Amino acid sequence: MLHYNFKLRAILFASVAVFGLVSCSDDDEPTPPAQQDLRAKIDYAKVTPTTPYKSLFIDAKGDTTADLKSGTDRYRMFQALNYYLGSAVRDSATLDAAVMKNMFANTGNPFKDIKSGAVLVNGADLNASGVQLRNVTASSRASAEAEANRAALDGYFGEMAEASKSVKVKAAKGVAGKLGNYLVTARGIEMAQIIQKGLIGALQLDYIGNVLLDKGLEADNKTLVSGKKYTALEHNWDEAFGLLTPNPILLEGANMSEKGAKATEQFLGSYLWEYNREVSSKIHTAFLKGRVAIVNNDKTELKTQATLIRTELEKAVAKAAVGYLDKWKKGTDDPARAHAIGEGLGFIYSLRFCTINGADATFSDAILKGLIDPVASPNGFWDLTNDKINAASDAINAKFKL
Repeated sequence: MLHYNFKLRAILFASVAVFGLVSCSDDDEPTPPAQQDLRAKIDYAKVTPTTPYKSLFIDAKGDTTADLKSGTDRYRMFQALNYYLGSAVRDSATLDAAVMKNMFANTGNPFKDIKSGAVLVNGADLNASGVQLRNVTASSRASAEAEANRAALDGYFGEMAEASKSVKVKAAKGVAGKLGNYLVTARGIEMAQIIQKGLIGALQLDYIGNVLLDKGLEADNKTLVSGKKYTALEHNWDEAFGLLTPNPILLEGANMSEKGAKATEQFLGSYLWEYNREVSSKIHTAFLKGRVAIVNNDKTELKTQATLIRTELEKAVAKAAVGYLDKWKKGTDDPARAHAIGEGLGFIYSLRFCTINGADATFSDAILKGLIDPVASPNGFWDLTNDKINAASDAINAKFKL
């Protein structure tokens, strides 16, 4: 059962240069050489919606300067964790909280090979990658708040493992088990959705938008990282793209159908297309233009593209939250409604990372409390009403001007 204690878990899951003095006069001082550009400038006209991400970024020797591996490794770790969560229903498996925690922190060689549709995981490569999900989750926050969010997720893994013990039981009010095709807790909460949508916000949205494309833009762009072919700023931007998608062209083919989009993208990328479709096609171009701006030392264009990306990713999360609340209202049976609210609650939690729009933990927690406060609504999902759903939707619509 979910407990009311801290933040979301209370509600749901709960370089200085030193110059030597010289004795010559000002007239004798040599004029310092102008800073040489590290790269040859790239014409912005070369950017198109179908330009593969790495194709434009080549150094004088013909080597790529774009390295997406750290971002893509984390994306694959997210896929592997999500795939494991799905095994409870898919395989009627009892899950182990320790396995999920190890995947989250990349400890104990937890990853195994997976080849299933868009989920292509090389376990050994991830185990040896030197990166993890846990230390960048909620990493824009002060250390205590960041750690509280990470610890809460560790707790949700325990909730998921506990619910999986009842995968062969029919769920009902106060009874964990399967509700249709969905595994829920005794309060009717689908923990797999809480974890997945929570990580879309705390991992992808926060690390991409509030770290790499915010303070990360202040990184050095004058010198190469030791032993690498890229600058620190170039790498921050590349890491952001890699964490959003493992594909060279974001949302390639997604204009065909929703099913097609789901097949090519997962997590934040898929919801960007589903809930912010009118501008989703601009995000790949924005990533390319921003990376070209780094090459060109064009800070104004860089900031413009970073802000565009952050704004539209946040809007996708907010629209998804409202969209799933609406799906609860339109649901024709308890399984459909429980699944919708599970996704909705996860996205509402993620609103706390929508800093461009001024949302924070206080905002998202208040909405969550109005929906499933354990005191006012001890039965969680089973106590939801149209009035509660409408109040939550109204609050989000007003905040994000949807």
